[in-house]
Amino acid sequence: MSAESKINIENLSFFYHRQQVLDQISADIPSAAITAIIGPSGQGKSTLLMTLNRLWEDIPGASVTGNIKIKFSDHWQDIYDPEISLPWLRRRVGMVFQSPNPLPMSIYKNMAFPLKIAGIKDKKKANKKIEKTLRQAFLWDEVRGRLDHDARNLSGGQQQRLCIARALILEPEILLLDEPTSSLDTEAGKVIEELLGSLKTTCTLLVVSHYQEQVQRIADRILKLENGRLQEVATGIITGGSTHQPV
Repeated sequence: MSAESKINIENLSFFYHRQQVLDQISADIPSAAITAIIGPSGQGKSTLLMTLNRLWEDIPGASVTGNIKIKFSDHWQDIYDPEISLPWLRRRVGMVFQSPNPLPMSIYKNMAFPLKIAGIKDKKKANKKIEKTLRQAFLWDEVRGRLDHDARNLSGGQQQRLCIARALILEPEILLLDEPTSSLDTEAGKVIEELLGSLKTTCTLLVVSHYQEQVQRIADRILKLENGRLQEVATGIITGGSTHQPV
C-alpha cells in the first residue's frame, strides 16, 4: 500500500448464492482523487461499491471473501473486522445512488436527519452545518428561502445535489457514487460533475459511470470491471461517443 492510498482491496471475491460476481479483485484507490469505475452493465460495479461500506450485507444469500482496508485519519482499518460498527463505517463511507432519493420530508429535515441519528442535538450547530454543506453542494442559494418545503418538489438535479449534501453532512472521508447523473439531463449532469470536482480536495470519490466523456472529464484514474476482474485503463484511451454514450 502506498502512502497516497486511501483504500486497499486484496483478493476480493463476491458471491450471490452460487453465482460469482467479483473474482479475486485487488486494487489500491488513491486518496483525494476521483476514481471512475467503468465496464459493461451487469458486471458488478455497484456491487463493488457496496463492498466498501458493507451495504451488501443486507442482501440475502450474498457473501464475500478477501480483504478491504481503509485509511481513516492516517490509520489503516480492516473494515470487515467484527468489532467495526456499521453505523460508524457508513458515516465515514457515504453513498449516493443512481436515482435521487430524498426523504418524504422538508429540505431542512432531509439535512437534519443524519445529524439527529449521529446524536447532534444542538440546533445552532446543526443549522450551521446544514448551511455549510448545502453551500458545498452548490444548492444553498437555490433553496435558502424554502427549507421548509417538501424536498420531493425539487428538480431532479436539485434532488441529487441534496442527496449528495445529505451524504456529506457527517463529513465522510470517502463518497461512493453509483451513476449519479444517469437520471439527469445534460445541464444538471454538468453541475454534478463540477460539484464532484470540487469535493476531491477533502474527500476520496469512487464514481460508477457509463458515460465516456464524463469519465474523461472528471476521473483522475479509471478502472474497468469486466468478467469479475478489475484492470486499470489509461486516461485518454476511451474514445468516441458523447456525454451520454455508454462505456
